[in-house]
Amino acid sequence: MTLRSQARITAIGTYVPDRRLTNADLEKMVDTSDEWILQRTGIHERRIASEKQFTSHLAIAAVENMIKQYDKSVEDVDMILVATSTPDYSFPSVASQLQAHFGIEQTGAMDLSATCAGFTYALHTANALVSSGMHRKVLVVGAETLSKVTDYTDRTTCILFGDGAGAVLVEYDEANPSFRSVYLGTKGDGGIHVYRSGLAKTMADRELTGEGCIVQNGREVYKWVATTIPRGMKEVVHRADATLEEVDWFIPHSANLRMIESVCEKSEFPIEKTLYSLEYYGNTSAATIPLALDKGIREGSVKEGDTLLLYGFGGGLVHAGMLITWNPSNRS
Repeated sequence: MTLRSQARITAIGTYVPDRRLTNADLEKMVDTSDEWILQRTGIHERRIASEKQFTSHLAIAAVENMIKQYDKSVEDVDMILVATSTPDYSFPSVASQLQAHFGIEQTGAMDLSATCAGFTYALHTANALVSSGMHRKVLVVGAETLSKVTDYTDRTTCILFGDGAGAVLVEYDEANPSFRSVYLGTKGDGGIHVYRSGLAKTMADRELTGEGCIVQNGREVYKWVATTIPRGMKEVVHRADATLEEVDWFIPHSANLRMIESVCEKSEFPIEKTLYSLEYYGNTSAATIPLALDKGIREGSVKEGDTLLLYGFGGGLVHAGMLITWNPSNRS
C-alpha cells in the first residue's frame, strides 16, 4: 500500500511579516481578553501584513529564505504550485507572479485552492507530477494574507488569523523519495460551516456581491475535525504499512490548540510529539504546516530521517494527510 514515489522534498523556507498583533492589541479592538483567547485557542499573537504587502510578497520572501538556507536554485523549476485562499488577484495567479519575479524561463504555474489543507494537497500534486515523470522540479508554496479578509469586529474569528508563507522544493529522486502514503477526503455539505463570501454573498442565498470576509461556525468545524482527523491519521499510517508509534512528529494544520489537543487525545498520539505554529503566528491556513515544520527544524526537533505525519484540514470541508520521510539536501 506504500506509494510508488520518486519525489523528494529537498529544501524548505518560510517568512512572516514584521508586524505583531497581540492579544493585548485585540483587547482594544473587540470585547475579548488575553485569558479568553489563550484558553480557547492557545494563540498569543499573530503576524500581520502591511497595507501594501500581499500574498505574492510573502511567497517570494519564503522562496528567497529557502534559497538562502539550502543554497538552492529555482531557475530550472518546471512547475510552480501555490496553495492560497487569499491571492493578490482573482487572476493572474500568485504562481505566475513568482515565475516573473524569479525569472524562471520555462515552467507551468498555477494556484491551488484547498484552504487550510492547501499545502498538503499541493505536496500530493507535486509528488504525482514528479513521480509520473511529467516534471522534475516543482516549487510548492503555501501562503496567505488572511488579515485582509478578516472581520475585526467579529470577536470569534478575528482572534484566530494571521499571515505567513512557507515554500519547499520537490525534486525527482528515485533512490531517496520522501513520500510514503497519502489519504484525502471531502465532506462538501459541511462547506456552510466555514467559507469566505465572493461572487455569492452567502452559502444560503448565492446572491451576487463583492468579495467578503471569513465566516465560520467554529463549533461545527471542531466537531468535524475531532471525529475525522484521528481516523484519517490511522488510515495514513496503515497505507504505509506503519503505525502511529513509528511517527516521530505529527504536524497538523495549526487551526486551534484545543482542536489539536482533541485530535491527539482521540488518536492517542502524544501532544509532546506534535508540532504547531499557532502560538505566535496564529492560524495562517495553507502556511501553518510549513511554518511549524521549519520551526521544528530550526529548533533541532526535526532531524534528517525522521518520519513526519502532515495533516491539513479546513474549508470545503476537505482534508489531506500524508506520511513522509524528512530527507532534505544539506542546509548551507
